[in-house]
Amino acid sequence: MVHSAYDSFELLRGCPTKIDAVASYASKLFVGCSDGALRVYAAESDRSSSSQELRKEGYALERTVNGYSKKSLLAMEVLASRELLLSLSESIAFHRLPNLETFAVITKAKGANVYSWDDRRGYLCFARQKRVCIIRHDAGRGFVEVKEFGVPDMVKSMSWCGENICLGIKKEYVILNATSGALSEVFPSGRLAPPLVVPLPSGELLLGKENIGVFVDQNGKLHQAERICWSEAPSVVVVQKPYAIALLPRRVEIRSLRVPYPMIQTIVLQNVRRLVQSNNAVIVALDNSVHGLFPVPVGAQIVQLTASGNFEEALALCKLLPPEDASLRAAKEGSIHIRYAHHLFDNGSYEEAMEHFLAAQVDITYVLSMYPSIVLPKTTLLPETDKLVDSDPDAVHLSRGSSGASDDMDPSSASHFGDFDEHSALESKKMSHNTLMALIKYLQKRRYNIIEKATAEGTEEVVLGAVGDNYGHYDSSRVKKSGKGRGNVAINSGAREMAAILDTALLQALLLTGQSSASVELLRGHNYCDLKICEESLQKRHHYSALLELYRSNAMHREALKLLHQLVEESSSGKSEVTHKFKPEDILEYLKPLCGTDPMLVLEFSMIILERCPTQTIELFLSGNIPADMVNSYLKQHAPNMQGRYLELMLAMNESAISGNLQNEMVQIYLSEVLDLHAELSGQNKWDEKAHSPSRKKLLSALEGISGYNPEALLKRLPPDALYEERAVLLGKMNQHELALSLYVHKLHLPDLALCYCDRVYESAAHQPSTTKSGSIYLTLLQIYLNPSKTTKNFEKRITNIVASRSTSIPKVSSASGTKTKGGRGAKKIAAIEVADDLRVSPSGTDSSRSDGDTDEISPEGSSTIMLDEVLDLLSKRWDRINGAQALRLLPRQTNLQNLMPFLGPLLRKSSEANRNLSVIKSLRQSENLQVKDELYKYRKTVVKISGDSMCSLCHKKIGTSVFAVYPNGKTLVHFVCFRDSQSMKAVAKSTTTTLRKW
Repeated sequence: MVHSAYDSFELLRGCPTKIDAVASYASKLFVGCSDGALRVYAAESDRSSSSQELRKEGYALERTVNGYSKKSLLAMEVLASRELLLSLSESIAFHRLPNLETFAVITKAKGANVYSWDDRRGYLCFARQKRVCIIRHDAGRGFVEVKEFGVPDMVKSMSWCGENICLGIKKEYVILNATSGALSEVFPSGRLAPPLVVPLPSGELLLGKENIGVFVDQNGKLHQAERICWSEAPSVVVVQKPYAIALLPRRVEIRSLRVPYPMIQTIVLQNVRRLVQSNNAVIVALDNSVHGLFPVPVGAQIVQLTASGNFEEALALCKLLPPEDASLRAAKEGSIHIRYAHHLFDNGSYEEAMEHFLAAQVDITYVLSMYPSIVLPKTTLLPETDKLVDSDPDAVHLSRGSSGASDDMDPSSASHFGDFDEHSALESKKMSHNTLMALIKYLQKRRYNIIEKATAEGTEEVVLGAVGDNYGHYDSSRVKKSGKGRGNVAINSGAREMAAILDTALLQALLLTGQSSASVELLRGHNYCDLKICEESLQKRHHYSALLELYRSNAMHREALKLLHQLVEESSSGKSEVTHKFKPEDILEYLKPLCGTDPMLVLEFSMIILERCPTQTIELFLSGNIPADMVNSYLKQHAPNMQGRYLELMLAMNESAISGNLQNEMVQIYLSEVLDLHAELSGQNKWDEKAHSPSRKKLLSALEGISGYNPEALLKRLPPDALYEERAVLLGKMNQHELALSLYVHKLHLPDLALCYCDRVYESAAHQPSTTKSGSIYLTLLQIYLNPSKTTKNFEKRITNIVASRSTSIPKVSSASGTKTKGGRGAKKIAAIEVADDLRVSPSGTDSSRSDGDTDEISPEGSSTIMLDEVLDLLSKRWDRINGAQALRLLPRQTNLQNLMPFLGPLLRKSSEANRNLSVIKSLRQSENLQVKDELYKYRKTVVKISGDSMCSLCHKKIGTSVFAVYPNGKTLVHFVCFRDSQSMKAVAKSTTTTLRKW
């Protein structure tokens, strides 16, 4: 016997005759005897009591109804809802209560051996021989027959199950459809014991098969996992939640209705004839006496079960405590959960133990006290053990001292490990791992609510801080302390302290079980881990990925980046103590979110990886919107060797993101590299003006491709006897095209580059409609070919004068347009050249437009140096871009006309074609003009006929002899006055008022 669920008490003894049936009504007992009499018994202490329950005391005879039945009673039942007493003897009879007047006798039930009453609907079914009848109780007409069905064999047991009836016949159980009479088999019944059908409060059925009770639903479907195994085959089973009481041959057996249906109690009684359920007890009728099985109070049962270690049954009984004792129920359940959890923990069921700690809603510090290896932050919270002792006397024995579950993790017990063999050490390690895994699951389940409360508390504090000026007296008692990375945290911040304890313990448990990835995820999200404890734990175990996340969550970015840099260096050298290899890209990923908040920190640590990952680093600067001037200034100071690389990549990625100042600085850096190379090679006499090193290619590309630099400043840095190509590009940026072309022709001796230069100038001017005709650049090159002595005379001096004059007159010259300067001989000459250029490209193209500059273009002494082949090649290649008349005036008179055929041929063809096209266009326009005039004359000949019925379309009055107007469609007539008024009011659409004629 596990515990006492029922107390057996003898209610009456010494009945004159053998007892056949028994029932209870309120506090009275109805006893049907074998002599046909019905004896009514009442409690001896107070026979006039109005109690509605059986009393636990002796009963005395109050009344005898002789001749109640002619034969022995087979069954008797009180229908309390209808105040009737149902008796089964030779037939079924109903008597009114409490006076026992006969209400009805079902004569058709004569010979019936079993019945079942459905109290909800008032239906009675009974079986006699091989027939099943159904009658219904009608309050106005008594009982009315409903149905009658035939069955295969005599019915031994029956019960309503919903709308159907479950029948236990000789060999099997069947479900009878109460509407159609259809039968469906359930399963065979036992051979040794008669069939037994027991209804359950849930609507299901308990069917007996020998000593086994099988659960089925209302349709007869078996619940395969549920079985009750009695000690012997029961003859009667009574269900009184949460127990099932079975009448066995030599005793009464009580079992729990919870899986696995354990034995609760046995009561030994001999010669038991009936077992009947009452409203508050179970009545056991013997031959000449009646016993009552009274339930032991639930609270007392709970104490018994808890003391015997049957915690699950105790918890199940807690659900049966009355609703008005909710606080008592919660306290009982919490106490049992805690004791059960310690019991499970001591026996190695760690996860189940944590489930019960969770159900008990104990503070997490209480559970963590069982794990001495977990270091917790200091807290002002009251230890949960003290709280439990104060709140529940039953928990006085539930302190950590009562459980040795954590001894396997206690450092003090480490000295004993030396006596264990390797297997024991392995088992101890396994147990420690299992306990930690159970703790992790427990903390994870508790975490959501605790973190939610901590976050809400922080939000509330921020709001109170925002309105603190208006409600200063409210916050006067809230003393605050500073927490790094978390702002101000109140000392009495219970939720956040609890969150810090939980997260700190959870992180350590994850690390102790080797779940490094889970610890990283914990730190990556919103957490309250204690910085000092977690930092020491992570450093000790070399969990650097989690340590980085810890620093990040506490806004300790400098420490994180220093550590990350160290790890990257160790990974690259192969000396890293961790399996994970850190790469420079990891630093980039860490820096990305910091660009908007701490750009200086980003710049400081990006220098580490700029040389290894220049492209990705500059993409970081661009995506983070760090000002380019700031980046360039920092590079210039801390990494000058990477400044040019940065500006170069910046320009390649986004030209608009780099300012003119930075472009100028980039070109200066390129030029410095080229000048250093020039000085080195010149000292070795290896300088080749036409050779292009990589640095010189970058310089030329930058000079030609960008426009934000200062060409005058760069010209000053060029050596006088070298870098002619760079000088030519710079002069071109200053619109000194003649000097630039002279360099290509006479210094570099590269006519192809000169032609390419002209093409660039021409094409760039073609995209600017406001500029003058760009074909003059080719005429300038033509002049250089035709008069080389003039262009080479004082060449260097002219360039020097240009730079000097520009630098003194204008501090900074825009490269987009040329600027004319005044003063100085050089300046006058430049002005003269520019005026001459303008005159040469005059659109008239006639001989009378020869400029003053053209009179001395070909000097007698220079006639022998004319580069005629280059002139003819230029004319043949660019005939479509050169003004033919201007070019012919510049050519020497002795030029052979045959040599000009490649130039004049396509030029004349183009001119003739243009002339023909213009003639055609002129003819077409004349024809179009004639058509318009014809249409105009046709409209002018339109006749409008005004009659006496003609109406104004605006005022709807007759036109009469008034001045009128006609719309262009020739049909709509209006008064001129109406039209004028409508125009002022904008009542008529503009599309229909463009052309009107006045009559």
